[in-house]
Amino acid sequence: MEFALSPDQRLMQASLEGALTRLCPLERVRGFVDGDAAVAGDVWRGLSELGLPGLLVGEAHGGLGLGLLDAALAAEALGRHVAPTPFLASAALAPLAIAAAGSPAQQAAWLPRLAAGEALAAVAIGEAVAGEGAGVTAQGGRLDGASRFVIDAAGAEIFIVADSAGGLHLATAGAPGLTVTALVTIDRTRSLGELRLDDTPAEPLAGGDAGAALTRLRDAAWILLAADMVGASGAMIDMAVVYAKQRRQFGRLIGSFQAVKHMCAEMAAELEPCRALVWYAAHAFDALPAEASLMAAHAKAHLSEVSRFVARTAVEVHGGVGFTDLLGLHYWFKRVGLDRQLLGGPERVRQAAAAMQGLA
Repeated sequence: MEFALSPDQRLMQASLEGALTRLCPLERVRGFVDGDAAVAGDVWRGLSELGLPGLLVGEAHGGLGLGLLDAALAAEALGRHVAPTPFLASAALAPLAIAAAGSPAQQAAWLPRLAAGEALAAVAIGEAVAGEGAGVTAQGGRLDGASRFVIDAAGAEIFIVADSAGGLHLATAGAPGLTVTALVTIDRTRSLGELRLDDTPAEPLAGGDAGAALTRLRDAAWILLAADMVGASGAMIDMAVVYAKQRRQFGRLIGSFQAVKHMCAEMAAELEPCRALVWYAAHAFDALPAEASLMAAHAKAHLSEVSRFVARTAVEVHGGVGFTDLLGLHYWFKRVGLDRQLLGGPERVRQAAAAMQGLA
């Protein structure tokens, strides 16, 4: 049995890394964060030319028809470059939802456009995943209520919305009664919003088991957020090591001090096993359904803790300059901060994992 990435997956990693180095240098990230654009259109168009939005869309609808492991590799690269893209909702969660529970007409209408990067999607499943409150209620093809922390809300043309009963619906931007308010979070590289619905017409995703599809969306989101944290944490470690090899203190490179060596080594030792955990969780999502949910929970919860440790330690290695905007380390620090809490912090995710095993 082969436990490594395939040649095609390694080629995809290299291609994506090269594209992101060109499309998304730190100056572009800073420009996006400091600007007022809803979407970094140039970055998304460049990635669309590589086929990134169509990773999880079947070939019949113009996509590549790949698996979640491939999407996790992409998410890791995006996290490494703190890329301001709507990847999570538009390229992963929305295609998965429409493919799993959409009707043939809905699939034909939206999957080709999502695969080409022509349409952007947002996903509102936070309350359903957390099991908190009524959130959104559905009756007679109409939606009422509100959903916060809607993923990739800016510029979205369609919204995949979970109701309080576990059903999934597709609403379009501009529909009567639908309003979106941008939410300001610590991570300005990604868009979150609050969706309000007042007797808003929406199409139910009734072509399959919506409840099972919602569980799949949760698991996929946990895995891809964990992969994003792997990439962001790896970038912070690299930055800390480079700095330790350049910064001099007391006439010596700080990398020669035992304490700094230990800090860098401990970061690497904590992070490296996580990559295998995330890859296995992504593999289980497609190939081992009995393990998929539990592995997704393990990946999200564990990476939430490890990435926070790496972020804190990388800043400590840099000292005072680690907090400056000029260095830019804070973009990765904030990225993993949002990843940690989005769709459940580690405590809540571990509670969900315990419930899956009948322990809570």
